[in-house]
Amino acid sequence: METHGTISHGKQAAVELIVRVLACLAEGLGIRATARVFEVAPNTVLQWLVAAAEQLRAFSAYFLCDLHLEQLQLDELYAVLRDRKAGAISDDKAIRRLERSPYWVWTAMDPKSKLLLVVDVGSRTLAMAQCVVHQVTLAMAPHCVPLCLTDGLKDYGTALLTHFGYWMQPERRQDKGPMPKPRWMPLPGLLYAQVVKSYRRRRIVGVKHRVVFGTRLAIEQVLARCGWTINTAFVERLNLDIRQRVAAIGRRVNTLCQGEAGLRDQLALFQVYHNFVLPHASLRQACAEPLVSNGRGSAKRWRPCTPALAAGLTDHVWSLKEVLLYRVPPWPQPQVR
Repeated sequence: METHGTISHGKQAAVELIVRVLACLAEGLGIRATARVFEVAPNTVLQWLVAAAEQLRAFSAYFLCDLHLEQLQLDELYAVLRDRKAGAISDDKAIRRLERSPYWVWTAMDPKSKLLLVVDVGSRTLAMAQCVVHQVTLAMAPHCVPLCLTDGLKDYGTALLTHFGYWMQPERRQDKGPMPKPRWMPLPGLLYAQVVKSYRRRRIVGVKHRVVFGTRLAIEQVLARCGWTINTAFVERLNLDIRQRVAAIGRRVNTLCQGEAGLRDQLALFQVYHNFVLPHASLRQACAEPLVSNGRGSAKRWRPCTPALAAGLTDHVWSLKEVLLYRVPPWPQPQVR
């Protein structure tokens, strides 16, 4: 069918209504609030979100591949999840449990193009760090080793060493005796630094830079080409965008996500909306000649640009309707020998 593989497949509602509902969710409005605005049932909005998230994950996987990146920033932000049966515990106990929620939203982005490569949900453990770095390696081109910048979480170093390392046979120091065991060493081109922040009464009182792999001179040379220093400011600004546009993890809000699966669906919508639909002011490109606008305003001197356009993944700014109606090509099946 013509609608197979799109958001409108098997639905009786108008495509324009579904697109507007999902656009409100992408702009940070909650599910119940969106349902009140468009006078539909909250369960209907949730069903459209789940159906769209499945398509958007395939959309991101299709476009975010074989990337050549020079820099990479990774971080994690705290998320409050609610996953309990109604009436099982009191509201006071539920609030206390929510304050100790172990869930975190992990992000990995390219600071040059502002492209969001990975967004995932999980606990702040080594296994989750390994999973995030593995997803990053799947999106990058083979033999691509970018400069990585993170916070002071030590699990990042182990995860990066696991995916960007090789076996090395040490030289023999003595003429007799057994051969030394092979060692897993970081690749020569791996550069990794941490931004370690010290807090006192929830305020930053000190910032230190720790070089884990590579040399400080090599890291500063890579950053100097962009006029930057060692920092994680870009991924922290991205975390603010996530809190503003994903209602489930906003600060001091009544909208709480019911579980990990629901949060993943909202983050899948945010990733595509951030990469392909939403133009970024810092990425705008100057026009060769001023363009005449439709109204009485001044001529346009800047062309809007999205992270996907800056990264060379597309040649135009997508609309949300265009994304939801895009039919992702089928994956190539492995040939049986």
